[in-house]
Formats: sequence, C-alpha cells, structure tokens
Amino acid sequence: MAAVAGVTGPTPGAPGPAAEPPPTPDGPVRVLIVDDDPLVRAGLSMILGGVPDLLVVGEAADGSEVPAAVAAYAPDVVLMDIRMPRLDGLAATEALRALPRPPEVLVLTTFDADDQVLRALRAGAGGFLLKDTPPAEIVRAVHRVAAGEATLSPTVTRRLIDHVTGPGPAAGPDPRRERALRLLAGLSEREREVAVALGQGRTNAEIAAELYMSVATVKAYVSRLLTRLDLNNRVQVALLVHDAGLV
Repeated sequence: MAAVAGVTGPTPGAPGPAAEPPPTPDGPVRVLIVDDDPLVRAGLSMILGGVPDLLVVGEAADGSEVPAAVAAYAPDVVLMDIRMPRLDGLAATEALRALPRPPEVLVLTTFDADDQVLRALRAGAGGFLLKDTPPAEIVRAVHRVAAGEATLSPTVTRRLIDHVTGPGPAAGPDPRRERALRLLAGLSEREREVAVALGQGRTNAEIAAELYMSVATVKAYVSRLLTRLDLNNRVQVALLVHDAGLV
C-alpha cells in the first residue's frame, strides 16, 4: 500500500461496516494511518471513520513522519504501510516499538513482501493485512490489535512463515533455532502446548476447545508466555515456535 503528503488531521468518512469486538472501555480506538498513497489513505479513512468505536486521528505519508504524528495524535493503533519513499514502515515500526508505551502497529503489505513482514513481526508489530483485505476484516483486525489480540489469519500466517523461513539448514548450528529451543525449554508442558497452538495460528477459542480450557484460562496462559519469554505479543510467540521447528 502506499496515501496527501505530510501529516494531516482526520479525514471525514462515509459509514463503514459494523465491527467486533466491542470498543475499549476508555473510548474509541484511535487510529493513525501511515501510507504514501493519498487514495489508500482516503479509502482507509472512509472505512474506519464510519465505525462508531474507531476514530481516525491523523495521517502520515512516510515513515519519517510517524514520530511526530504519534506524539501529536496519541494513537492506539498505527496502520502502517511498508514501502514508502524516505523511511519505510519496517524502520518506523522498530522505532515505535522501542518506545516505553508504544502504540500497536498493524502492518499493511502485499504477499510479495513476505520477508519484510516477518521482520516487522519480529520487531513487535501486532499483525499484518494484505492490501486486498475486505473492509469488515480491516475493522476487525484493528479492534483485535487494539485489544492486544495480535492474531493473524491462520492460513496466511502458515503460508507466510513457511515461505519466509522455509526448511532449516541441512547442517551446522542455527543460532535462531538454538535460542528458540532454549527459551521454550523453560516452559511447563501446558505452556508449551499453548505456545505451539499459537504457532499454528489458533485463536483463543480454538486453543480452549483443543486443550479443554476456558478462554479466560487461555488468555492467562498467553499473558504468562509473554512475560516468561519477554515478548511483546502472541505473534512473536508464534514466530519463536516456528524458529524452534515445532510447527
């Protein structure tokens, strides 16, 4: 993806699709749109601006404008393009996630940028959308990321990670795999089962059904995994499981 140059205020939008889950308790989810294509920015503003519990607070046309836009508009979620002329979305995501209280980042991409998306997810992005994602799915994804449920489409997740990581090396040490195995070895059996389910792209409800837990218990396990593994979100847990070769 790519949207008027410079950082701008919110763009009025036409009515958009209904969304789930419900809004956060402290008001609508504040969204910053970052894309170098004015038409894309306008389209996203129309989609999101018509949803009662979403608020498009600003726009930026390049990654270099993101720090100022975040400081000015205090978004909950940054909808981030990858390919931009001066500073790409990958570098902007890495910089944002290094902040003490960063907004969530939802990356916008095409399937031919798999390796770049993987880098963004490792940097702590909450997930990604393909450019042809239907409007209702964009709204749902923004809500999920804002709620800390950084889930990816299971099918896209498997295709993406399998395509990027591919088979491991035939011989010799693999530092990333060794690190992942070392971290996961410190988990309890149940924690490991939940981690593997995340690596398979399962939702909380699917994990609950598969492992005979309540959804609340699954959420507690996910929170515990993030703390024990020192990770930002469940996407990074999934990547760690893939690095370890467990899925």
